[in-house]
Amino acid sequence: MIKVEIAGGAGYTAGELLRLLLHHQEAEITAVASTSHAGEAVSKVHQDITATALNFTATLPFTGDVLFLCMGHGRSREFLSRNNIPESMKIIDLSQDFRLQGQNTLGNRVFVYGLPEANKGAIRQATSVANPGCFATAIQEALLPLAAAGWLAADVHINAITGATGAGQAPTGTTHFSWRHDNVSIYKPFTHQHLQEVKETLTQLAGGWPGDTLFIPVRGNFTRGIFASIYTRINRPLKEIKAAYREYFAGHPFVQFAGQPIHLKQAVNTNNVWLHVEAHGEYVLITSTIDNLLKGASGQAVQNMNLMFGIKETSGLQLKGSAF
Repeated sequence: MIKVEIAGGAGYTAGELLRLLLHHQEAEITAVASTSHAGEAVSKVHQDITATALNFTATLPFTGDVLFLCMGHGRSREFLSRNNIPESMKIIDLSQDFRLQGQNTLGNRVFVYGLPEANKGAIRQATSVANPGCFATAIQEALLPLAAAGWLAADVHINAITGATGAGQAPTGTTHFSWRHDNVSIYKPFTHQHLQEVKETLTQLAGGWPGDTLFIPVRGNFTRGIFASIYTRINRPLKEIKAAYREYFAGHPFVQFAGQPIHLKQAVNTNNVWLHVEAHGEYVLITSTIDNLLKGASGQAVQNMNLMFGIKETSGLQLKGSAF
């Protein structure tokens, strides 16, 4: 059994991680830390979780096989700097602290960017992984085949809407129910922090890319999921483009390449990414949808754990979606 410890156990991503790992046949959660809930039962905070008698602790023993960091951005690096983590203990960080080249090291640890559909081989060999951002995952999955084929030459235009859980558990002026309900708004246009990791991955895969990513993020009035609409100019026949997608994602079990238009509910409550491609004159339109808490966070983290420990990639992730 893979012995798991979790830091930052009270938030949305940690709750999803607990739900997945408690039903993972090859993993055992041995400790969950939360400074704000130390001593309380895990089931008191995550009230639907009844399959464990674990209590939150203030600290972790660091005696397990893998440590998941589910803390806010900027806090993972601080946590690792003030705690002595054995080199034998693998780390999967769900924050943005180690995602970018030049920022992906701490002491002797080098964090591999944890997008399996781009870096599966490196993840299998890694001792430390930086889990991708949710928007970054939805966008990159839509563009990886084009980058790999060397077809990205123009700007990429992106409009993507996310559920309220993408903003985290702490309430803010734009996340509480009365503001979010029946409401839609944009935020961080052209400047969203996930653009850096998107551009870095696609540029590396393409061997260079002269274009730019023009991204309008949208706050949705629903709980979970991301739906992205992405278009760029490509001078290729649609049949050839679709063949490139099928070839690139062969062997990637969580990518579903659809022959008809997709919708959000196909992805919610699963670790799948759904993709659809169509042509409009010189432009190709790719739609992409994921669950921001699963493929965009905790599900992908478990997928990375599976790869790092050499077990079946889909272990613990055979989840049932909800069509209505």
